[in-house]
Amino acid sequence: MPKTTLPPPVAVVTGAGSGVGRATVLRFAAEGWRVALLGRRPESLVQTIALAPAAARKRLTALPCDLSQPDTLAVAVRAVLERFKRIDVLVNAAGLNIPRRSLSELSIADYTAVMDANIHGVLRLVQAFVPTMRQQGAGTIVNIGSEAGLQASPKAGAAYVISKFGLTGLTQSINAEERPNGLRACCIFPGDIDTPLLDKRPTPPAAAARARMMQPDDIAACVWFAATLPARATVEEILIRPSRPWTG
Repeated sequence: MPKTTLPPPVAVVTGAGSGVGRATVLRFAAEGWRVALLGRRPESLVQTIALAPAAARKRLTALPCDLSQPDTLAVAVRAVLERFKRIDVLVNAAGLNIPRRSLSELSIADYTAVMDANIHGVLRLVQAFVPTMRQQGAGTIVNIGSEAGLQASPKAGAAYVISKFGLTGLTQSINAEERPNGLRACCIFPGDIDTPLLDKRPTPPAAAARARMMQPDDIAACVWFAATLPARATVEEILIRPSRPWTG
């Protein structure tokens, strides 16, 4: 009998227009996966696709949406499921922080914006895609947290800390509830990464400090590891920090 060629697996990556999300898309694309790119800025998604190998670009689909807007998010989810009919890996890499982040100056509006992007949008995506993963009997969810989701940090700010602690709890809840259905979740806790999010700090770090930080590719390698282990194994948490942190 002739061999049946299965289509490549499918990953959905949020925050795909920059930073860790972009690096993750490029890693999965290079490995032959089909990838749906979710992000707020269409032009940034197009730029990510242009960075992929030419042969991989036809497997990449840009789906502009705002994680904080349930209506646009629902449209993107529906497009993913109609196009691919399945989802093997969901990578929640989108993140938001604000300059005025200390408890003494944090506004409710800024707090709400951070929570909508960093935890509420993730919850919506998880709830949207988990039923399909259950039907498949398999699926991996990788959440990009932060070391600020393990220990509060003034440089991260209260809203970001609260959102990342929430992401830790969500990851644990997925594993607690969905393990019998063949699903698994991993939360990655990075230290400082040289990404555009650093520009939102009240005082952005200097070039010398950024040079000692991790790069988005380092985190994408962790995502790939967690997502491609045999289904019998679950890596629930990965804490990764710069080997030689800046102390100047």
